[in-house]
Amino acid sequence: MTSSMLVWAQAQNPSLGWLTTKLLRLTLSSAEWVLWLLVALSVVSFAVMLERAVFFGTQRLRNGEQLARWLATGELDRALAAVEGQTGLEAVVVREMLRAVPQGPDTVEEVLLSVLARERARYERFLSFLGTLGSNAPFVGLFGTVLGIIKAFNDLGAVAIKGSAIQQTVMAGISEALVATAVGLGVAIPAVVAYNAFTRWLKTLVNRTQALGYALVGAMRARAEAAQPGPPVPGAR
Repeated sequence: MTSSMLVWAQAQNPSLGWLTTKLLRLTLSSAEWVLWLLVALSVVSFAVMLERAVFFGTQRLRNGEQLARWLATGELDRALAAVEGQTGLEAVVVREMLRAVPQGPDTVEEVLLSVLARERARYERFLSFLGTLGSNAPFVGLFGTVLGIIKAFNDLGAVAIKGSAIQQTVMAGISEALVATAVGLGVAIPAVVAYNAFTRWLKTLVNRTQALGYALVGAMRARAEAAQPGPPVPGAR
């Protein structure tokens, strides 16, 4: 849209106010920058997905079932040796809990909650970006579509054409404008899928970590209760 066409449109519609004219001049600029923005966001989102997939995949716990048995049966030395050197959520939490065993089950349970909250932040990194992008990318695309439609109709009003040429001009402009909406959806859908997948993955890790932790706490409390002397038997010496 050239400035001369905008001036011509103002002359044909003198009722346009000063603010409307300024906003119209702004919105009639090219909307292609919206597409470039969406493409850039798409590249960043796929980089985040790849980084998170590699991170989650390399944080797996080895011998998880065997570790759970060792914790439940009180073989704490073997359990500690099994998690040494591992960096996953389950391994870090269990290792910190085992080191706090001499302080009693209540302290171990507090360590479980505190370390779990600390380590969870590493797994939630960048997930908010994927969630935000999945929620808002369609609106960014819709914004580009609205700009394109405004430009198409303004071009239609500024050019003297009749008959089938009007339909051709309007349809061509609108079809180009709808590309932004399609691109916005194309960016949002993978981001939403990845966000839900990683969130579910993290929830599973947290549940398994809590199961291991409470297995250790339960075993410690059971041994502590068994070690306590029973009530005195009446008449016994």
